Amino acid sequence: MQTIDFSPFYRSTIGFDRVFNRLDNLVGQEAKTYPPYNIERTGEDAYRISIAVAGFSNGDIAIETKENSLVVKGAKPVETEDKTREFLHRGIAERAFELRFQLADYVEVQGASLENGLLHLELKRELPESKKPRSIQINGGTTTIEDKSVN
Repeated sequence: MQTIDFSPFYRSTIGFDRVFNRLDNLVGQEAKTYPPYNIERTGEDAYRISIAVAGFSNGDIAIETKENSLVVKGAKPVETEDKTREFLHRGIAERAFELRFQLADYVEVQGASLENGLLHLELKRELPESKKPRSIQINGGTTTIEDKSVN
């Protein structure tokens, strides 16, 4: 696995340390393949994460946000030995999972829904008023410059 050294950027930039810390963390993470998920843009500042959670119910899934991270965990309760169920083929993987997503600044989870085996997380970026672009009006009066040359 290739490692990337961001130390030259630390020496020549100011205020970007969070960005490079995130990149350092992402390089060390392995790609999660279970459960499969989609990330889509649904609007100008709106996003949706859809996670395939076949076999899981509302009570089996926990969603937590803290600072700029989103964690989705799923675990089935421990089954008691049920001798009446005998699987000839077990293709639905109901194993525990944990997915972590890094959220950009001002992106918040608006809601979650579980339908047809898909967990949908709705996210939206809401900039505070102080961060939104604003127009500055230029005040100017009419000024005349008189010729005051000395002859």
